[in-house]
Order: sequence, then structure tokens, then C-alpha cells
Amino acid sequence: MPVDVEALVEGVRAQRRAAVSQAITLVESSRPQHRRQARELLTALAEGSGDPAGGAGPGVVRVGVSGVPGVGKSTFIEALGTRLTAAGHRVGVLAVDPSSVRTGGSVLGDKTRMGRLATDPAAFIRPSPSAGTLGGVARATVQAMAVLEASGHDVVLVETVGVGQSEVTVAGMVDTFLFLTLARTGDQLQGIKKGILEIADVIAVNKADGDREQEARAAARDLAGALRMVRGRGEWAPPVVTCSALEGTGVDDLWERVLDHRAHLGEAGLAAKRAEQQLDFTWAMVRDELDQRLRLSPGVRALRAEVRAQVLAGELPATVAADRLLAAYDGDRDGRDDDRHGSGGHPPGADAR
Repeated sequence: MPVDVEALVEGVRAQRRAAVSQAITLVESSRPQHRRQARELLTALAEGSGDPAGGAGPGVVRVGVSGVPGVGKSTFIEALGTRLTAAGHRVGVLAVDPSSVRTGGSVLGDKTRMGRLATDPAAFIRPSPSAGTLGGVARATVQAMAVLEASGHDVVLVETVGVGQSEVTVAGMVDTFLFLTLARTGDQLQGIKKGILEIADVIAVNKADGDREQEARAAARDLAGALRMVRGRGEWAPPVVTCSALEGTGVDDLWERVLDHRAHLGEAGLAAKRAEQQLDFTWAMVRDELDQRLRLSPGVRALRAEVRAQVLAGELPATVAADRLLAAYDGDRDGRDDDRHGSGGHPPGADAR
């Protein structure tokens, strides 16, 4: 069914939830026709927004939220989100699911875990599938952020459930990266190994309630000490705080630390950071588009099964297999060029002398 891009733009700007949902579905799609329509949609939304990414400009607060499994990210996001909506903000939540690299779709049940926030008219929660690659994470999530911001959401929270590269990807698309951890999990050292503490702007030890409060405070002190070994002088010193998303304690203070980081960046710093992110996103889009074109190449598809069987059987080295697939892709492109310019390599009807 064809998409009415003009009507969709109007619906997003009018903050109609059905239109916002449909627009995000469109920008997440990997179908070539939908990709073209998504570009039209985002270009239209960007007009007059003050943000080349198509969002609502520098006034929007973009926060990445990550942490180990079981740290309580969904509970925390709901606790924070309900406070923000009560204060008059419109909150968008995107949950990046790296496991969908295998499935192509999102398998998170965040709406069921955030019951109150999911029914809040000032909030919008959406699992954001990675569309098959980490380049897909960047494309789908950044464009979904643009849709949410164009529909009036002035706070966008991007949750990642993965570890490692997916967290780095998310950190590269937000203003502030928040890392949640727990006491007695060894995250002080594991975080350094994974490089998480190097990209975190604010760190919180969650579940600091009841008998665990003192342990959480001790873990916060240990993490603060670990950070001194990671960060150099003159850099932003990520604050390490404690909170209990379940009881709601420390959540407001944590949000203030997020705003402190934003103030530290300043208008010029924030603009420079987003400009760098747009450049990185440009190359992520290029890589993702090339990956799609390679997959859809008729020459590659004709060879794929044969090459796969030979590589698995040990009959074909990976380097030779890659060269064959790339040669098939280049052959498709050369054929298209010949079709466009005629058999002699000139535009049809041109004088080939």
C-alpha cells in the first residue's frame, strides 16, 4: 500500500499517535520504496525545524540509557519518564534491541514493563529494531528520534539492552549517555574492560534501597575511584550517584546531573557534538545502504548459495569468496551503466563518433 507522505508529515506535526507510529514504521523499513519515502518524510519534517536531522532542534534533550541485564532500566525509565511528563515534558522512549540483528525485528516487551508510562498521553514508547546491522541501529533509531522530536517530544530516552558495540552506537547519537549499574556485580572493572566508563557521562548505582543502600554507596565510591584512572584532567568528570527506581529515590537528582552535563557542553559544545554525530550518521547511512544494495544485487544472489556451500565445505577461501561476490556486484553495476548509456557507452541518441 502506498504511503501518503504529505498526510503523514501533517499527522506527525499534529502529534497524532497513529501517524507517529506509522512514520517510525516507515523509517525502520528496509524496503527500497519505503527508504525513498522515509527520506521524503524526514526532509519535510526538517523544514523549519532548525535541525538538519529533522528533529525539533537543540532544545530537545537526548539521553542514552544502558546497563547490565537486571539493573532495572525499564523501571528506571518509567520512574524518570513519569516525573518528566508530570513536569510538563513530552517523553519519547526508543528501546534498541541488538538481538534483532538475527531476527530483523524487535523482541522487547518494554510496553508491558512500563505500564504506567505506556498509557501516559504525554509519552510514546517504541521498541526500535536494529534492522539487521549496527548500521541499521543508527539508521532506524536516529530517524525514529527525528520523528519523535518533530511530533513535540522534548525528551528522548534511548535504551539499549546490549553490551559492547551497541552501547557505543547509542552513545554516538545522544547528548548524554547514562550508565546504570548495581552493587556487587564487578562492574567497576568490567565497565573499564568494555570501555563503558570511557563513554559514560553520568553513572548511577541503582537499587539503592533497604539493606542494599550502603552497598550501593560503597559501589559508587569504588566506581568514582575507577573513573579517576580512566578520565584525564580537564575532562568532564562523570558524577556517580545512587538511586532506587523502585522507590523513586535519587531519580530527580540523577536527572539534575544529566542537565548539568548538558550545561557543561553549552550551546556551542552541544552544536559541535551533534554536528559530529550527523557526520558519523552520514557514513553509517552510506554503509547501511551499500549493505542493502549488495544483498539485493541479482549477481550476488545468483552466487550466494554456491559460495556459501563452497566456503562451508572448505573448498573456497574467504578472501576469494569475497572477491567473487564483489565482482558479481560490480558486474551488475557495469551492466546498469551500459543500459543507461547504450551499448557503446554513450547516452542513447548521442553522437558516438
